Amino acid sequence: MQKQIFARVIFASALLALVGCATASAPQGDMAAGTAAEAKAAIAAADKARKKAAGVEGEWRDIGKMLKKAKKAVEKGDYAKATKLAKKAKRQGELGYQQAVSQKELKMPSYLKY
Repeated sequence: MQKQIFARVIFASALLALVGCATASAPQGDMAAGTAAEAKAAIAAADKARKKAAGVEGEWRDIGKMLKKAKKAVEKGDYAKATKLAKKAKRQGELGYQQAVSQKELKMPSYLKY
């Protein structure tokens, strides 16, 4: 009885492993074109986030550097790297904006005199 249960568990595990490893692959030409468009869209979104953060003086130091590197990566055809850098720059732009807005009303404590 226990051998049958054990055999069924092993069979089910093997079946799940095989199904989990199965992947559908897209044609390479379509994949490269989609990735290029995705990279350019990510760069545009990151630049928009950078400008929004700069509007409230919350632009972080590395956003511009990351966008330049992302644009160079697009020129070289490294769309995955460009997308990754652009998404990171966008996130920093969003966080910079949030930080600047949240600290806009803060005042220096009276015990700190400079």
